[in-house]
Amino acid sequence: MPAKLDMVIVGSGPGGLAAGLLAKQHSKSFIILEKGKHTMQGIIDTYPKGKKVYPTIPKSYPDPFPVLEIKPPDEKIPVEKYVEQAQTVVTQNDLQLHFNEEFKEISGNFPDYIVKTDKGSYFTENIILAFGSNIPNDLGIYGEAKTVARNIENGEDYIGINVLVIGGGNAAADVVSSLSKIKREAQDETTSVYWAHLNERFEINKDTARDLGEEILLGGHIKILQKAVPKIGEVDADGIDRLYIHQTTTSSFGDDLYIYQGMSFPMKNVIACIGTHGPSAIFDALNLQQITCTGAICKIAKEGERLLMLSHHLETNRNGIYAIGGAISPSYMEIASDGIIKEKKHSNLIYTAVLDAKKVMEKVLPD
Repeated sequence: MPAKLDMVIVGSGPGGLAAGLLAKQHSKSFIILEKGKHTMQGIIDTYPKGKKVYPTIPKSYPDPFPVLEIKPPDEKIPVEKYVEQAQTVVTQNDLQLHFNEEFKEISGNFPDYIVKTDKGSYFTENIILAFGSNIPNDLGIYGEAKTVARNIENGEDYIGINVLVIGGGNAAADVVSSLSKIKREAQDETTSVYWAHLNERFEINKDTARDLGEEILLGGHIKILQKAVPKIGEVDADGIDRLYIHQTTTSSFGDDLYIYQGMSFPMKNVIACIGTHGPSAIFDALNLQQITCTGAICKIAKEGERLLMLSHHLETNRNGIYAIGGAISPSYMEIASDGIIKEKKHSNLIYTAVLDAKKVMEKVLPD
């Protein structure tokens, strides 16, 4: 096992990179673990290609951007440009970033923790959990884990093929619009973007609806499939994993016999934008204290939602383990110095994640 580190940072999003930069500036030893193959993999996975990024600062936070190297430019830029900016920061500052290495568990106690990954173990005093909240929901279909995409890393790969996008929210709508534009500009007149949702109603905001409507008016090949239910993951005669979805069911022919009407797509042509779930199960596995919301306790979070308990410096009930960024959004429980517990709203913004990193470093780093 290598020498003891001052900190292990899990996740290379804005919060994780900000923590690494601050650690570097104070000559602290650290590594940043990233389970994906790119810097800011979480943002790549949740922002469709070309989506604009900007340095939103909530009105209740009048201070300037906490770590300027991670600040997006004031003019809106595509997400790809922001990821390039982040990669430049990593290179120029020689941040110790380990790609394709997935965090698994923590053993030991403060100040002697061991962080285990799928590739090794690290001895450290502090741990910063900055892995965000974008843990994808499953379709529950055989074979999906290894074949169904969650984003479009390269939209040009879908030119000339029929593609299915599943999901009824903004993320799915953005992907549908982006793919349709790519096909239209490539003059792909023979294939379409199929947009499937479990329900009849699609829940998207006005800006997303405007972009989608504009693409449809420009001649985008978008076909909407309402009440479309993923049913079967199967392998066809050519050995290709396929996803079958059905839309309608005939009335019974007797003896429980029905006829289904649906469509079948190769799973490699399916993009599932069906939302994400929070890391509550991970927090449980790490023995980090959470509170289940009830009407008397929570005013911001949903009834039954479980919120992590953190100090003012975002330290969990286990000394030396901190949680920042999307991992604690949209709210968490703060334990004040006088012991009073109150719910804290926590916006899932680039600014907020970077501010979180600064708060943690105020506790970890020397004055």
